[in-house]
Amino acid sequence: MALVLLLVSLVGCGGQSPDGPARTDLQRVLDRRSAAVLDRDRTAFLETGALGWFENLRGVPLASWAYRVTALHRHGDEATADAELRYRVQGYDNAPVTAGRTLTLSRGPDGQWRVDADTPARRSAQQLWDQGEVTVMRGRRSLVLGVGQSSERLHVYADLADHAVPAVSGAWGTDWARHVFVLVPKSVDGMAGLLGSPASQYRGIAAVTTGEVGGPPDAPADRIIVNPDAYALLGTLGKQVVLTHETTHVATRAHTTAATPLWLSEGYADWVGYLGTGRTAIQAAPELARSVDDGQVPAALPTDKDFGFSGDATKLAQAYEGGWLACRMIADRWGQKRLGQFYRAVGDHPRRAGSVEDAMKKVLGTTPTRFTEQWREYLKAQLG
Repeated sequence: MALVLLLVSLVGCGGQSPDGPARTDLQRVLDRRSAAVLDRDRTAFLETGALGWFENLRGVPLASWAYRVTALHRHGDEATADAELRYRVQGYDNAPVTAGRTLTLSRGPDGQWRVDADTPARRSAQQLWDQGEVTVMRGRRSLVLGVGQSSERLHVYADLADHAVPAVSGAWGTDWARHVFVLVPKSVDGMAGLLGSPASQYRGIAAVTTGEVGGPPDAPADRIIVNPDAYALLGTLGKQVVLTHETTHVATRAHTTAATPLWLSEGYADWVGYLGTGRTAIQAAPELARSVDDGQVPAALPTDKDFGFSGDATKLAQAYEGGWLACRMIADRWGQKRLGQFYRAVGDHPRRAGSVEDAMKKVLGTTPTRFTEQWREYLKAQLG
C-alpha cells in the first residue's frame, strides 16, 4: 500500500500536466493580444484572433492591459479558457481593475491558439466596451465614457461632474482624488450588465457608485454608473444633485467602511448634494413629509435593510430622506465641520458594533437614544 501511494504521489506531482504547454502557448498569445490593445494595433490584434470588441475601446485611455490564464478546457483543437483580465485607465486607476473573462479558442494549422470570442465570465460583470463602441468625453475634473450616447449628451454629464467636484471638496475637504470617472451605458439594461445584477433592481435608480470599501490609495478608481433611463426623467437640479451625491461617495470612500451605516453614508451624500440648492425639507423629503403629516413619525433611524432595492419605492425614498435629515440636523445643531468629523469617526471605527455610539459620544457629546429623540423632533419641526 505504501508503494502504491508513493507512485500516485510521484505521478501527481512530477512533471508538467498535459495542458501545461498549451496553457503556456495560450498565455503567449494573450500577451501579444494585450500589447496590441495598448498599441491600438488592429493588425497585431487580428493575428491573435477575432476582432470582437477591439474597435469599441479604441478611444479609452488605457494605462495597462494584461491577461492571466487560470484554467484551460480542451476538446481537441477547440477549447475554452478561464482568464483574469487586469487593466487600468490612465489618470484614474491607481491599481488594476480585475475582471473574469471566458475565452473561446481554436487551434489553427500552425498550431497557434486563436481567440474566437472574449466575453465576461459567468457571474462576472460586463465591461462597457462589451456593450458597444465607447465614446470618450473629457471634462476639466472628469472622464465620461458612454455607449449609445451622443458626444453632446456626454458633454452635459462632464459639465455636471465638473461642477460636483468643487462642491464636494467645499463640504468634505480636498483629501481625495478630486476628479470622477462616469460610465453612461445605453439603458438600464446596460447599467445592470456593468453591475452584474438584474435590471429590475435599478429601474428607479438614477446612478450608483462602485468602489472598494475603505478606499485604499492603491485601488481602482470608483465608477459612477448612470442609469440613463431614470436620469433622463430628472430636471436640471435633480441631475446635478444626483451627480454631486455620487461624487460625494467617491470623495468619502476612504472613510466609508463596514462600520458606516447606510443612513449616514447615503444621508451625507444627499446632504452635500442638496447643499446650497435652496431646497426646503418638505421639497426634498416629500415621502417622509407625507408620513409625518399623517402622524406617522419614524420610531428609529433607517436600517441598512431599508435601503435595499426591494421594489418598495416609498420605503426606499423615506430611508434616503431620513438619513439626509439626520445629517442635516447634525449640520444645523453641531455645525458642518462637526458633521464631517462625525462621518470620519464612524468610518474609522474598527468594527460596526459601537461605531455610531462612540462617534456620537466623542464628536457630538450625545447618545444614540438622545440623538434619535432629537431627530424625531427635528422631523416634526421640519416636515409637520
